Order: sequence, then C-alpha cells, then structure tokens
Amino acid sequence: MPESLQDICFPDWHCYGCGPAHPEGLHIKSYWSEDGRFVVCRFDPPARFTSGFRNAMYGGMIASLIDCHSNWTAMAFGYKAEGREPGTLPLIASVTGSLGVKYLKPTPMDRTIHLRAWVEGQVGRKTRVHCELGPEGEITALGDSTFVRIDPSLFE
Repeated sequence: MPESLQDICFPDWHCYGCGPAHPEGLHIKSYWSEDGRFVVCRFDPPARFTSGFRNAMYGGMIASLIDCHSNWTAMAFGYKAEGREPGTLPLIASVTGSLGVKYLKPTPMDRTIHLRAWVEGQVGRKTRVHCELGPEGEITALGDSTFVRIDPSLFE
C-alpha cells in the first residue's frame, strides 16, 4: 500500500485523529482512490468508542473521523488543483472552518468503517468537502464541511 497523505505531508503531526506522531491517537490514514476522484480511508473502531447502545459507534468519534478525513481531502485536492504531488513545497495545510455531520443510522463497531470524501465546487482558501462514512456498501453518516487554508508554519 502507498504511503498515506498524513505520512507524506506531516509525519510529525500530533493531531489526535490523524497525526502520525500522536502516541495515543487514532492514526487514521487517507489515500487517493484508484480513480483519483475521492480520498478514501478505512478505520477499524476500537471498542472504547462505543456509544451507550450495543454495537454502535459513539457520535463524537464519527464526527472526528469525518473532520480529520475531510480536512485531508481539502489538502489533497489543493495539491491536485495546483498540479503538485502531496507533500511538495510549499506545504498545504488547512483547518476546520465548519463541520457538518448528519447521522443517518447507527454505525456498527464490529466492521471496518470506510470513508470517502470529495470537494464540492472550487478549491481555494475555503474548500467545501463532502464525506460519506459507513461499513462497506452502506452509508451511516454524511459530512458537509468547510476547510480554511492556512500558513503551515502555524503547526511548527
């Protein structure tokens, strides 16, 4: 498997959800889909993220997954819009401007969760990202969020 966007661009990042260097983080990994239309991620939920209901993921975990993966989607599409490979200089970084999550039905804990995200509209200082989350062949939550491009030196 190729290197993830996280490992290529910010291997020392300490974000709890997507930072490769966070000692206790989720370490989600985002990749371009084979056809280059989406950014995809697979996540096997640890049991500690269950909700109060049997075999249902905690809603805050779903929001975290959508937030981090969608942010990486905004950055990946930023590189693509500039005709550059991820991680080339100058680095592209963004933060969450708004996070929208729609919960459609319970997200199971006993299966691998798939995320698929893409940019809606233009890539720019503010980029709108749509994200689908759920086990294979099913969508249990949707994201509709905006990410704001920032100076990557703010992470140093």
